[in-house]
Amino acid sequence: MTFKEKFGFGCMRLPQTDENDPTKVDQELFNQMVDVYMEKGFNYFDTSYAYHNGVSEVAIRKAVVERYPRESFKICDKMPTWALTSEEDNDKFVNEMLERLGIDYFDVFFIHNINVPWYKLAENANTFEYVKKMKENGIAKKIGFSFHDNSSLLSEVLDKYGDIFDIVQLELNYLDWEDKAIEAHKCYDLCVEHGLDVYVMEPLKGGVIVNPPKEIEDDFKEFNPDKSIASFALRFCASLEHVKIVLSGMRNMDDLLDNCDTFENFEVLTDEESEFLEKMADKLHSNLAVPCSECGYCVDACPEMIPIPEYFSLFNKSKNQPESNIYRNYFDKLGDEKVPADDCTYCGTCIDYCTQHIDIPEELEKACEHFEEGFSAYG
Repeated sequence: MTFKEKFGFGCMRLPQTDENDPTKVDQELFNQMVDVYMEKGFNYFDTSYAYHNGVSEVAIRKAVVERYPRESFKICDKMPTWALTSEEDNDKFVNEMLERLGIDYFDVFFIHNINVPWYKLAENANTFEYVKKMKENGIAKKIGFSFHDNSSLLSEVLDKYGDIFDIVQLELNYLDWEDKAIEAHKCYDLCVEHGLDVYVMEPLKGGVIVNPPKEIEDDFKEFNPDKSIASFALRFCASLEHVKIVLSGMRNMDDLLDNCDTFENFEVLTDEESEFLEKMADKLHSNLAVPCSECGYCVDACPEMIPIPEYFSLFNKSKNQPESNIYRNYFDKLGDEKVPADDCTYCGTCIDYCTQHIDIPEELEKACEHFEEGFSAYG
């Protein structure tokens, strides 16, 4: 496998015509981005039953399946683990995904987001055995699961089911590599020990890495003004020997072109660059109020439907510009238009679904206190 083959098009965050409505995918722009991506020799698309509330799969059908020969591209899709209520659901969801995409087999198929609560759902629905049979019957060429928990659970899953899988998709980036909550390094090593390929999601940690405080941005420019922050993050992942695919979600053409350039002219990360990224990770950790990747799984789990990632995003931005009252205004506006952050009942349901293992009720309370204090000081 060449480094160029490692670049995958993540379809969790596609361009939208309405930023507040995930079902409003900008199909025309997505088609154009797919054309550039394919013309440059890339061909891997990653989606899920849940992305863009189901519209991601439809968008891929329109942009890729209906416009390119089947053998020219690869599609990965994922079982909606959280929605499994019985063994019969496996067939129901797989058939729906195949229909949405307009294909008759998956190149890669994952059980989506194995964590403590959803692992139990997958076992109860016999999904591990079902996915194994998908491969045996040619419905999936390769199989695996995406993982959002600690190394202890991953070890348990791999000891029990590792021999049936080809791939584990991990959240992996230089910010989380040695993080004690995410344990990306330990999880990677476990996959290697079990002889499994690693596919990488969240190499930019939902945009956290590429939207740093100005001080960190300046550090990157000083270190190497010719390379983007994103390119460093993608190269960190792709330089790992057992990483076979690195996904990136791209909402505009500029990001796509920058990422294509990174993989077309790939350079393995040097020791000097690795040391620099370690320092940047430490700096970024110290500047984040909340290490949220904005995946949104917590919102689906929240009984109150609080837009948690949006509040945490404002909290992070405000921490780096504490004297600015603009974030207080946005915070209030968000609470007027959607569910207020202080409507949290502290039930804790969201915590089990958080890919970053954040104590969400506690951090929401801190966000509310932070903005109240900011309003008092600068309002």
